[in-house]
Amino acid sequence: MAKAEGDGKEPMNEQAVANIYGAMRAEINQIYSKITELEMEVSEHSLVINAIKPLDPSRRCYRMIGGVLVERTIKEVLPAVQRNKEGIEEVINRLNEALEKKKKEVAEFEAKYKIRIKKTDGEMKDESGKKEGNAQGVLVGPASVSE
Repeated sequence: MAKAEGDGKEPMNEQAVANIYGAMRAEINQIYSKITELEMEVSEHSLVINAIKPLDPSRRCYRMIGGVLVERTIKEVLPAVQRNKEGIEEVINRLNEALEKKKKEVAEFEAKYKIRIKKTDGEMKDESGKKEGNAQGVLVGPASVSE
């Protein structure tokens, strides 16, 4: 019977389950924000690559390395920027894999503990369009009418 109730690793009360679930959701949100941040860096790298590619390879350019602005040539900088972009894209791919894995964990956790998410205000508004009589707005006539 002790095995059916759970071994020592499984949370027993609702508060512990809610805390673990909240931590899992927070971790998913952190992964989403990191992916977004890295996607912005990839787009910045693409802009730089597109800007310096058509220029003369012997032309001078400046690159920030560890907070220090260094002078190089486009011929030296372009391959490094392309490698950085590829590295960031690889990290994004790994984070996407980790995100999918974490989503599956959360789905299994939700199924195991029968967790249902309460609808947010945005979802409630979507449903209010389906049901008539739930409108809470005020209808006002033209403001410039004076009789």
